[in-house]
Amino acid sequence: MQEHVIPVEWSRKTNVYEVNTRQYTAEGTFEAFRRELPRLKDMGIEVIWFMPVTPISLEGRKGSLGSYYACADYCAINPEFGTENDFRAIVQEAHQLHMKVIIDWVANHTGQDHMWKEKNPDFFKRNEHGDFYDAHGWDDVIDLNYENPAMRLAMIDAMCWWVNNFDIDGFRCDMAMLCPLDFWRQARTVLDKLKPLFWLAELDSWDNPDYLQVFDAAYTWKWMRATRDFITAQHRQMHQLDAVLVHYQSLYPKTALRAWFTSNHDENSWNGTEYEKYGVMAPALAVFNCTWHGIPLIYSGQELPNQKRLLFFDKDQIEWNGIPALHDFYKKLLQLRSVHPALNADPVITPVRISTASDANLFCFMRIRDEKEIFVVLNLSDHNFQPAWITDEKLQGSFTELFSGSEKNFSENRELVLEPWAYQVWVK
Repeated sequence: MQEHVIPVEWSRKTNVYEVNTRQYTAEGTFEAFRRELPRLKDMGIEVIWFMPVTPISLEGRKGSLGSYYACADYCAINPEFGTENDFRAIVQEAHQLHMKVIIDWVANHTGQDHMWKEKNPDFFKRNEHGDFYDAHGWDDVIDLNYENPAMRLAMIDAMCWWVNNFDIDGFRCDMAMLCPLDFWRQARTVLDKLKPLFWLAELDSWDNPDYLQVFDAAYTWKWMRATRDFITAQHRQMHQLDAVLVHYQSLYPKTALRAWFTSNHDENSWNGTEYEKYGVMAPALAVFNCTWHGIPLIYSGQELPNQKRLLFFDKDQIEWNGIPALHDFYKKLLQLRSVHPALNADPVITPVRISTASDANLFCFMRIRDEKEIFVVLNLSDHNFQPAWITDEKLQGSFTELFSGSEKNFSENRELVLEPWAYQVWVK
């Protein structure tokens, strides 16, 4: 494998939708979720990411159903969700709809009664007392021993099993920084020979830039926390947000992708919904996630929008109530991403900040590919601009606003009318 990977080409224009199978439907099964695929396709979703689909350990189980992330067998389907044929059918239908499927892969630890514990106890770490343990205090799991070459090969064989048997398109790798970087390189060297795969790391490239040598995309927790701090601050400082984004853009390799999000299974259950964290700022951040350089991550029910925390270890269904209110909102953004060349996450198409007379409150940027341009305006304030003035001469020509259909020639009219926390996406 070369010094760093080049992401599969389709990933540069894609988006990822995380599926919490247990909570998605009343049945909590693959078969029930399969009915949602046409709706998600219409909304513009391109990659379906399933939270772990493997059986959950009984020993040390939390709640009534346990944690998805306490695996009992890497090469089996959780019977709570259905059968191997059910999962195979959902992958096949997704592919027929020109969607991709990736699965959550938990490589750092297993559940306490994973099948390897009896067959291969040397696959696990032990403490000074000879006991299996987890270094982070998660009491329903035990850590694997990456100094054991046989364990590494068994893990890679298990990952190959999912590609060979179900034709999945990649992996979202849980807490990827807890496994050695050279293991992920070893795994990719083997697995990418089966088919081109997409590899998403649950780690922040801010803290673990070396892992971008191996993964196509990584999380942006630093940005998520910076925006949360911004909305709760008594005196909001736009330059602090700019500084975070500049640092992300400086990280090597330039081909690696950032994954932007306001919610996921952990955030929703433990820290609150995007509306608890961001309030009125949440829609503007969703626009940012879909238009800044990188790929957006969307969690189950954000299109509703879901405004409740979902239980993690017990049944707690998302309260669907007909057509999701934000279906068309996401559809416009995601379909624009798929067709507009300026929103491709190519490393040469970096966002350019656009100056206004109100830069303390407005976050504005352009993305340009040849003569195709996108101009995004986010009012990250309580101010009602009637109007705001664009001072940057880089913005010229005629555009159409994505949501309203309004047309404007910015060479002649440099005014923007913006309500508090409003967003606009101008397309050329």
